[in-house]
Amino acid sequence: MAPKSFLPACLLAFTLQIFFFPPVSFSVSLLSNSNESSSMEGLIKLEVGCVNHPEDVSIVVSKGAVYTATRDGWVKYIILHNETLVNWKHVDSQSLLGLTATKDGDVIMCDNEKGLLKVSEEGVKVIVPNVSFANDVIEASDGTLYFTVSSTKYTPADFYKDMAEGNPYGQLLKYDPKSNQTTVLQEGFYFANGIALSKDEDFVVVCESWKRYWLKGDRNGTLDTFAENLPGGPDNINLAPDGSFWIALIKMNQTGVTAIQNCSEKWELLDAYPGLISLLLPMGSDGGARVVKVDGIDGKIIRDFNDPNATYISFVTSAVEFEGNLYLASLQSYFIGKLPLDAPNPELATI
Repeated sequence: MAPKSFLPACLLAFTLQIFFFPPVSFSVSLLSNSNESSSMEGLIKLEVGCVNHPEDVSIVVSKGAVYTATRDGWVKYIILHNETLVNWKHVDSQSLLGLTATKDGDVIMCDNEKGLLKVSEEGVKVIVPNVSFANDVIEASDGTLYFTVSSTKYTPADFYKDMAEGNPYGQLLKYDPKSNQTTVLQEGFYFANGIALSKDEDFVVVCESWKRYWLKGDRNGTLDTFAENLPGGPDNINLAPDGSFWIALIKMNQTGVTAIQNCSEKWELLDAYPGLISLLLPMGSDGGARVVKVDGIDGKIIRDFNDPNATYISFVTSAVEFEGNLYLASLQSYFIGKLPLDAPNPELATI
């Protein structure tokens, strides 16, 4: 245990490191707000007060509805043509994260305590049990499920410890519904988060250090970089109708993350000053909101929406496109956001 008098000195050194001595190799884009970003001024709030901190959204095309899971255990959907909210199924859980619509109109979701759940008209069924910290899932056309585990060492409540330690405990897994077998495809991700399949289903993108895992062709079973130097930490990712991807970005102080990872007294420091986490990963109005669209081949940003002061929505964790609108989920909000994509001459975001 470090002497008490030593911790304030560590805190001072840590703060100076964050704000005054960023490393030369640090990418400024992780902290800045590009003046080329479009504002989220046109955002419409759907079902305000009726959706409790949704983390992810998914579209069931056959129903014309956007589905989400909430902190109070509800799986809900909004019928989009008349914006009617349906409280569909209740799950005995407060740890629901990513979800995906299946080709049959059911929903597969991640419960970071129970594993993968299937939610249908018949009820709720655990299909992949005993998986801790499952974060996001996607279904292929043949029914195969690909999903991420953020950390095999830390629980969701201790996610910041995974960040502070800075070691790769994340995984990419595959579930085959025909054999009922689960396989680990890849390990060594630094907090594996969102997941999406390419339009041709030849690779899957995992949100972390931006790698894509090839499923077909000569590169089957290999890993490479898809996108890097994004203006924030990637959370959930969803395939767009044109084959590109929408990514929800979280504001992260990468300099601060590096500083705490390199701090020899980091555990004592975090125990004594838990508020340090808000410097590394600001939420609410401090975190703002940002969503980018990246090309489906080279990962380059082709659209950018930013609400740096959380004027309209804060801490967006998921974005999915449907019929000319972008539907947004946020762990800090009580609504689903609807952002029209065809607004003429969108204003630039305020820096």
